[in-house]
Amino acid sequence: MMSGLLNGKSIIITGAGGGIGSVSAQVLASAGARVTMTDVNEEAGRAACAVVVAAGGDATFVRADLCVESDVARLVAAAVKQYGRLDGAFNNAGVEQRNKRLDDLTLEEWERALRVNLTGVFLCLKYEVKAMLESGGGAIVNTASTAGQIAFPGVAEYCASKHGVIGLTRAAAVDFGRQGIRVNAVMPGATRTPMMERLLEQKEFAAMVAPVLARHPIGRFGQPREVAEAVVWLLSPNASNVTGVALAVDGGFLAN
Repeated sequence: MMSGLLNGKSIIITGAGGGIGSVSAQVLASAGARVTMTDVNEEAGRAACAVVVAAGGDATFVRADLCVESDVARLVAAAVKQYGRLDGAFNNAGVEQRNKRLDDLTLEEWERALRVNLTGVFLCLKYEVKAMLESGGGAIVNTASTAGQIAFPGVAEYCASKHGVIGLTRAAAVDFGRQGIRVNAVMPGATRTPMMERLLEQKEFAAMVAPVLARHPIGRFGQPREVAEAVVWLLSPNASNVTGVALAVDGGFLAN
């Protein structure tokens, strides 16, 4: 792969087994990054890693459950051991909503969304920042959502978790800006991913998507690569004065 904006940078990508994560691994590697890919689904993660390597990228896979602190610590240590340092991270792993009204949600469903979507990001930030402080700084991007800024029917647990990701992103940016660590978030709109395909199989969700999609000025689903390109920029030196930002990659949805 040709070198580019991220030439030689060591970058962790979570949720790399599919969707935005796997495509981002390809795009980051094509920009010159050396990527450590992780997913709780080992089979999918290793397959996605193999695609990057087959295209000439420098990638390694480490299975980790981001809800388990020791797994996250091991993941970051593995990236540092493999590439000598950690320069960046794309904290992308997450789970979808249950499409239930708040009063129908079980405590288990609520806690799962918060545990994966928010606590998982917190644990990643905790250990990524420690590694970056040792090597003089870096850049981190977290995956939030347009649901991190507005609400939709039937997604209380998802909205709460993604609102939390944006707040956590801003807090981390304030905490570590003077130590040379930038922390931003991306807010994808409706994006054609395997997660979206699963949701579209649910009648209630499919009925809700049409009017939501109609509110996207570009009039279509986004593509994972469009999110990945925004992540590359945020992780690159070209975004050196950007931190604490939640960047909408949503086809204009939030502007409408």
